[in-house]
Amino acid sequence: MSPNDRTDVDISQVRFVTADGVEITGDLAEPATCRAAAIVCHPHPQYGGNRYNNVVEAIFGALPGAGVGALRFDFRREFGGGIDERLDAIAALDHLHETHLERPLFAIGYSFGAMVALSLSDDRLHGKALVAPPLGAMDAAPAMDTPTLVLSPVADQFAPPDVARPIVADWPSSVFEVVESTDHFLTGRTAIVAQRIVEWIDDRLAD
Repeated sequence: MSPNDRTDVDISQVRFVTADGVEITGDLAEPATCRAAAIVCHPHPQYGGNRYNNVVEAIFGALPGAGVGALRFDFRREFGGGIDERLDAIAALDHLHETHLERPLFAIGYSFGAMVALSLSDDRLHGKALVAPPLGAMDAAPAMDTPTLVLSPVADQFAPPDVARPIVADWPSSVFEVVESTDHFLTGRTAIVAQRIVEWIDDRLAD
């Protein structure tokens, strides 16, 4: 069941402005009972990535059913090499903070979006979930010691587990898991990935 089919989830289009004055458009899904909230960052915009990507869609659809508000958004039109996109993600977190005061916040990203989420340094974050991050191909140093879930597809074309695992091993408070029977694009495994993120957030909220 998609969140659009649920009567207990309110989905609205939102707009917010970054620190450098760029207007960002996104969708905010709010469950009737909300215990946390998360931004969901999409894959590389220069290769067709946007907020309607199938992996992003699966995560965005799964979170509200677990009582987690979800904000997916499109990065700015002019590509900023991952640096300007960080400003977009920070603005998204600011929007969630304003609308979900006192609730734990999470940053979730897929592929390029995972690297943007990883780069965030914000003490409001309760955790980060990274799906198929291209570790080794991009700067992979976490911005801060934040509990982090890394889901690595077993046949990832850009950062297979034998490349990604040693990098993540040096990160404090990290969990590394392999997603079996799929590659970077997670065909047929998006629901499994979304459910694992929900379970991980549940565990974080129980701590």
